[in-house]
Amino acid sequence: MISTTDDYRTFVAAALRRPAVVGACAPSSRGLGRLLAAVVPAVGAPAVAELGPGTGAVSQAIAARLPRAGRHLAVEVDPVFAAHLRARHPRISVVEGDAAELAGLLAAAGLSEVDAVVSGLPWALFDPERQRRVLAEIVRCLPAHGAFSTFAYRHAAWMSGARRFRRLVHEHFDQVVVTRTVWRNLPPAFADVCHRPLRG
Repeated sequence: MISTTDDYRTFVAAALRRPAVVGACAPSSRGLGRLLAAVVPAVGAPAVAELGPGTGAVSQAIAARLPRAGRHLAVEVDPVFAAHLRARHPRISVVEGDAAELAGLLAAAGLSEVDAVVSGLPWALFDPERQRRVLAEIVRCLPAHGAFSTFAYRHAAWMSGARRFRRLVHEHFDQVVVTRTVWRNLPPAFADVCHRPLRG
């Protein structure tokens, strides 16, 4: 599940330092990474924004699917994770910043929109205003054909923050598909795969 010992050590250090920001106890598994990366177009020259990539467990799945002509922008708020990503994944454009400012971060990178957004953010830990703000920013940066994927832990699906997020996702996307549970993830998790962003 964990790509290298260095990845794991970096993850644990960040989780202990900023548990409310990391919001997980281990990097995502390969199986969960593949589910999340399925929204990435496999042909052409797509642009993808990854939010909260951490040590890059899902980044690897995105890189495996993304065509060579594509662009992969990773937005990471934690400077230690950002430095780790730059060292381990030199082809990814790593930006230190807040996902709530996604449109501005994309503009600074020369992008007005992206074809897909893949999120590793701890939505259940966000307050209502932050959930709304980040989701609205994601929708703002997606074209009509764009897609969004994120995940939730099975055991935490009934937390108030998680239930609120699920309602908000349906307000922001016309189609929301819940995937199978990846039981080999730690903890077990499922993905929300969202299409047809709703504007206004």
